Amino acid sequence: MKRYIFILFFTSAILFGQTEIDNKLKDTLTSQILDPLRPAKAGFYSAVLPGLGQVYNKKYWKVPLVYGAIGTSMYFYIDNKKQYNIYRDEYKNRLAGNKSNSEYLSRLSESQLMSAQKQFRRNSDLSLLCAVGFYALNIIDANVDASLSQFNVNNQLAFKPLIIKDTTLKNDLIISCIYTF
Repeated sequence: MKRYIFILFFTSAILFGQTEIDNKLKDTLTSQILDPLRPAKAGFYSAVLPGLGQVYNKKYWKVPLVYGAIGTSMYFYIDNKKQYNIYRDEYKNRLAGNKSNSEYLSRLSESQLMSAQKQFRRNSDLSLLCAVGFYALNIIDANVDASLSQFNVNNQLAFKPLIIKDTTLKNDLIISCIYTF
């Protein structure tokens, strides 16, 4: 008899243990739809028109920086190119035996004209290199910003450095890093 009661109790416990309870925990994190082409679109837009990728990423404050950097570089490229052409034309006119129209340029020697040409040529090349570099940086910035904008950054994700001075020993310092997910 005790045996039947034990089996009855054991099987009923198993049966009641198998019932499904509808106490599901709700997920507090909202899932965000990730667009894998977002960085490529932002980079493409910035390649077509500098600053358009920053507008696509809604970082409007970066657009004046992009145009300021590229515009300043292009201004110095054009200005140095004009100065180079002035000194080059004066040097060619002297080699041809023509007199100079400018009083300032007529006082310069041929070696000074050559030196000025080299300087302005170097400066124009550097200015063009800077403009191309800022253009590439514009594309990279739009791409990276679009990639990083899809990361989950909320208060639950944290990195807290902690420095504790040990009171028991005078010369010990405890450094720890706490990651919270």
